[in-house]
Amino acid sequence: MELIENRTFDEERALYGSKDVSVRHCRFDGPADGESALKESSGVAVADSYFNLRYPFWHVDGLTITSSEMTDKCRAAIWYSKDIKITDTKLHGIKALRECADVVISGSSIISPEFGWSVKGLKMTDTTAESEYFLMRSSDIVFENVKFTGKYSFQYVENVTISNCELNTKDAFWHAKNVTVKDSVVNGEYLGWYSENLTFINCKIKGTQPLCYCKELTLINCAMEDCDLAFERSQVDATITTPVISIKNPLSGHISVPDAGEIIRDIPGADGEIVIG
Repeated sequence: MELIENRTFDEERALYGSKDVSVRHCRFDGPADGESALKESSGVAVADSYFNLRYPFWHVDGLTITSSEMTDKCRAAIWYSKDIKITDTKLHGIKALRECADVVISGSSIISPEFGWSVKGLKMTDTTAESEYFLMRSSDIVFENVKFTGKYSFQYVENVTISNCELNTKDAFWHAKNVTVKDSVVNGEYLGWYSENLTFINCKIKGTQPLCYCKELTLINCAMEDCDLAFERSQVDATITTPVISIKNPLSGHISVPDAGEIIRDIPGADGEIVIG
C-alpha cells in the first residue's frame, strides 16, 4: 500500500483514481479550492487527516477513515461509495453520506443536514448525530448507543433495529417499514405516522399525537409521556405502563393502559379495544 503522509492538497482531483493508498496526517485545504480529491478510488485508508474541501470520497470502493475531520465546508463528502468504515471522526459537512452501501460508523460526531439518504446497510454505534431529514429512504440499519438530535428522521426507512438510543426528533419513522426500537427514549411530535410493522419494546415515548395511521403497530412495556390523541386510525397492539392524556379512534387491536384522560371515538369502524387498569 502506497503511503501518502504529511502533505497538503488543494488542487482539483488531487488523488483521483488512487488504488491501495494510506493517507496519513494530510490536509485537503487551500487557495486552489479543488474538489473531488479521491474520486473513483479504491482501497483507501485515511487517518489523522483534515478535509475542508468538497466531495472528497465519491465512487470509492473500500474506504476506512480514522481520527479525522470533515469540516462544514466539506460538502457531500461520501457519495456513491461502498464498503466504508468510519471511526473517531467528525462528519460536519452537509449531506455527508448518500447513496452508499455497507457502512460502519463508530465513536464519531455527525453534524450534517440531510445525512444518510438512500444508504443500504448502515451500522452506527457510540455516536452522536445532528441532522434534518436524517437517513431518508435508507434500509438495513442497526443503531446501538446513538444520541440523535434533529427533525425529520428515519422517514421511508426499511429494516431497522435501534437499541439503547436517545432520539430527540419530530415526525420520526413516517412511512417506515419493519422497524424495531428497544430500550430507548424517543422524544418528539407526530411519531411514526403511516408506518408499517413498527415495534417499540421497553421504550419511553414522549410527545403529542404519536403513532397514528399505523399498520401492525406494537408497543411492549412502554411508557408514554405528554402523549395525546394517540393511535388515531391505527392497527395497534400495545401494553403501556403509564397513563396517557388521550387515545383517539384506534381502528383495531388491543391497548392496555393504566389510565387515559380521554378516550375519543367519533368515527365509525374505530373498534380497537382499550383496557384501563
